[in-house]
Amino acid sequence: MALSMHRDSNSSGSNSKQQQMDASKYVRYTPEQVDALERVYAECPKPSSLRRQQLIRECPILSNIEPKQIKVWFQNRRCREKQRKEASRLQTVNRKLSAMNKLLMEENDRLQKQVSQLVYENGYMRQQLHTVSSTTDTSCDSVVMSGQPQQQNPTPQHPQRDTNSPAGLLAIAEETLAEFLGKATGTAVDWVQMIGMKPGPDSIGIVAVSRNCSGIAARACGLVSLEPTKVAEILKDRLSWFRDCRCLDVASAIPTGNGGTIELVYMQVYAPTTLASARDFWTLRYITNLEDGSLVICERSLTSSTGGPAGPPTTCFVRAEMLPSGYLIRPCEGGGSIIHIVDHIDFDACSVPEVLRPLYESSKILAQKMTMAALRHIRQIAQETNGEIQYSGGRQPAVLRALSQRLCRGFNDAVNGFVDDGWSIMGSDGVEDVTIAVNSSPSKFLGSQYNNLSMLPTFGGVLCARASMLLQNVPPALLVRFLREHRSEWADYGVDVYSAAALKASPYAVPCSKPGGFPSSQVILPLAQTVEHEEFLEVVRLEGHAFSPEEIALSRDMYLLQLCSGIDETTSGACAQLVFAPIDESFGDDAPLLPSGFRVIPLEPKSDGPAATRTLDLASALEVGHGGARAAGEADTSSQNLRSVLTIAFQFTFENHYRDSVAAMARQYVRSIVASVQRVAMAIAPSQLNSHMVPKPLPGSPEAVTLAQWICRSYSIHTGGELLQADSPAGDAVLKQLWHHSDAIMCCSVKMNASAVFTFANQAGLDMLETTLVALQDIMLEKILDEAGRKILLSEFSKIMQQGFAYLPAGVCVSSMGRPVSYEQAVAWKVLNDDDANHCLAFMFMNWSFV
Repeated sequence: MALSMHRDSNSSGSNSKQQQMDASKYVRYTPEQVDALERVYAECPKPSSLRRQQLIRECPILSNIEPKQIKVWFQNRRCREKQRKEASRLQTVNRKLSAMNKLLMEENDRLQKQVSQLVYENGYMRQQLHTVSSTTDTSCDSVVMSGQPQQQNPTPQHPQRDTNSPAGLLAIAEETLAEFLGKATGTAVDWVQMIGMKPGPDSIGIVAVSRNCSGIAARACGLVSLEPTKVAEILKDRLSWFRDCRCLDVASAIPTGNGGTIELVYMQVYAPTTLASARDFWTLRYITNLEDGSLVICERSLTSSTGGPAGPPTTCFVRAEMLPSGYLIRPCEGGGSIIHIVDHIDFDACSVPEVLRPLYESSKILAQKMTMAALRHIRQIAQETNGEIQYSGGRQPAVLRALSQRLCRGFNDAVNGFVDDGWSIMGSDGVEDVTIAVNSSPSKFLGSQYNNLSMLPTFGGVLCARASMLLQNVPPALLVRFLREHRSEWADYGVDVYSAAALKASPYAVPCSKPGGFPSSQVILPLAQTVEHEEFLEVVRLEGHAFSPEEIALSRDMYLLQLCSGIDETTSGACAQLVFAPIDESFGDDAPLLPSGFRVIPLEPKSDGPAATRTLDLASALEVGHGGARAAGEADTSSQNLRSVLTIAFQFTFENHYRDSVAAMARQYVRSIVASVQRVAMAIAPSQLNSHMVPKPLPGSPEAVTLAQWICRSYSIHTGGELLQADSPAGDAVLKQLWHHSDAIMCCSVKMNASAVFTFANQAGLDMLETTLVALQDIMLEKILDEAGRKILLSEFSKIMQQGFAYLPAGVCVSSMGRPVSYEQAVAWKVLNDDDANHCLAFMFMNWSFV
């Protein structure tokens, strides 16, 4: 009976709980209650328990609802919001995929047409070869005539027309449009897709370069979330995205009867290096709409063969030719646009020295500088417009882009030194390796809305020291990344102080640099970066330190605005660049910028080109001439080695009475930078770290072989184990095995009252630290360990010094580039020299990997 009553009570209790659950689960809210809850949700999507109870007290229409039911409503509301956002995101991705699928299907159709054309041409050539081989007529004329294929695309014979009239210009524009569409969507050019360009919803698009055509050409097609008219407006403003464009003037605009516009455009383009002339273009640009609603902007040069008005005469420029190029912009279903970009240019490469011709004969360089730059710029603006990019520092994206453009433009002006900008060349000191140019025009600073300095009575102007050199087997991205992260390897602190002081109203005159400079360290503060991280805008703080009373004035922190681009080693044909300018602490949007820096452009190797030495002054290479005789027995290694041209330009302001002193300082400073770059290039060249090379001993340290023997012998003494194979031979083989050990092994100094600095590392250690042997001594032990690692090492340090070694648990450290590195275990031991005295401390990080 008791059991039955107990079951009944349990049954009634469970029923009451179920009713409560049902009551809390199934609640019907009135529209007024929903409105009240929505107002609260708009202010706080996740209210606390106290806030929910307060809501019930303050809102009478919610008094009949339990707090738990209110909590469930907010949970469901957040879930619906999350589902709505996810559905919207999926719809956006689906639209992108649909548009990309349409783009790929069109590309597939174009490739099928290209294949059919190649098959036809192949069959035609086979037929002609068979006809030539089977003929019995041996006369030269008969054989030649039978072997000539009929011209498939004969040059159109135009009737006589007045090309200077609107009707004649419209005829040229229509021909340009037809030829451009044949390149953008047809088979007029044999396109080859660039390596690494994989289509996808978030990729830049499909990028291809030309093969076996006159001039060089590049083509890209992709998706952007902007309307066609906005895209056309951006693309027409070439100054905003083409960094090599110096000026673009529309001489005249003529409306056409079909609603289009014909423009006559004059454009000047900077030279990429100091030993080449700048280019200019005189083109006809045609803007029109197609029947399917697409918007087209096509362009071509006006020459004697095409006809048309003659362009303005120039003396400092080489007239280049733009073959039919342009932009096809089609509206996309659901919003956005599909863009086809074609750039086809003949830079007149024969007018430059042979060693520099790859700069003007590479379709990959054209693709990076123009075609992909246009597409990236549009995608950047699209994401900024949609609010997908957040910038720090409170500056608007347009302001940051303007700062980047000013840095690039100022550096290009310094490299080119145009006479119409006020530049003139100073006399040399007998050696032509460094060129000194002077600009005494006040507009050099007046144009930047900062005229305090230029209005001084003693202001003399701006001086630029520039040089160019060839680099062999040095990846441009790797070199620029090293120059960015290890400024102390090449920069002089005294020169930085002089450049920073020039921003003040009363410049602090330091007409010469001090040997060795002042000790300083740099802190890189990110400011902005582009969508694909191919360009970084950052502020660099140079921290000064004074060790004597007379150095206190020079020990203050300084700031640089720095632009770094092209440091992705996987990008083909990309120019790597590091440009910076001193700024003050206020750093307004219109602050004066006097850019200096480095530019490294890859030179595509040629099989018939002369072999180059590892690093040499470019001027000496130009004196060899076009023949370039090769030494007997020298192998042709151009197909295996990477060549690039490095351009250096540094700008300084000067007072009238210090002009010669500043010129001498600048010339010597650039020469020292060239020597530093040569040393760095030799150190980071991939061939220096292959299996046939061993690390060179560092200055002041024992020979590398001796140090390797000390490391292995000390490890065996302290731990009782063998670091290398037990049967390993002595001598150089010890160093070789230590160098190629799979674990990261590194040594650091142990000195009183001084930070532990790394002095040696094997190949795995350099890879883990992401550095080189040259820059290893700039890295301190405490900088790579995290807080937990430093505490563990500090607690185990006495054990290491007494016992000789200690095992450290798994942890995380940081490379020189800031990337976290995890390791399963570490061993630290004392390295003893031949006299059993402490020489250094060695570490071995086992099974490490980047997180």
